[in-house]
Amino acid sequence: MSFASLGLPTSILDAVTAKGYTTPSPIQMEAIPAVLAGRDVMAAAQTGTGKTAGFTLPILARLSEGKLARPNQARALVLTPTRELAAQVGESVATYGKNLPLRSTVVFGGVKINPQMMALRGGADIVVATPGRLLDLQRSMQIKLDKVQFLVVDEADRMLDLGFSDDLAEINQLTIQRQQTMMFSAT
Repeated sequence: MSFASLGLPTSILDAVTAKGYTTPSPIQMEAIPAVLAGRDVMAAAQTGTGKTAGFTLPILARLSEGKLARPNQARALVLTPTRELAAQVGESVATYGKNLPLRSTVVFGGVKINPQMMALRGGADIVVATPGRLLDLQRSMQIKLDKVQFLVVDEADRMLDLGFSDDLAEINQLTIQRQQTMMFSAT
């Protein structure tokens, strides 16, 4: 099986090929068609098996068919438990989406908030975030979550282990009108 057989557009296939990938992993073969079909997904696979591409590639494909994000809006939201993971996911989004007109940004705590606020002003089709910083930005009206179509909770088990359940519940309510929810975990 190839990535092309999964129904991804050429612009994304070119980015995947440039990255050196030729064959999808088992998690990608299961997740990509499900996300493209609009289904909610809950998936678990070991670290290093390509979970990030399993949700990033189809979300990029789906977002490329719609209108770009308006100022201070997000169309897809990827939540991660740590800033290191947020940065890694953000890099993957940028790599796989390099041939698309979509905008993405990464927001997390422990750094100055002003550059993140500036990045959101132009709108972001995909926002990769840690829950606390995302809620800080939402509460200060720097990001509107009412247009989020896709919510991904990456490392969902770690999110709960680290005590993010209240933040996740709040974000869930703020994005209740979304089309799809995806949860990925290594365990």
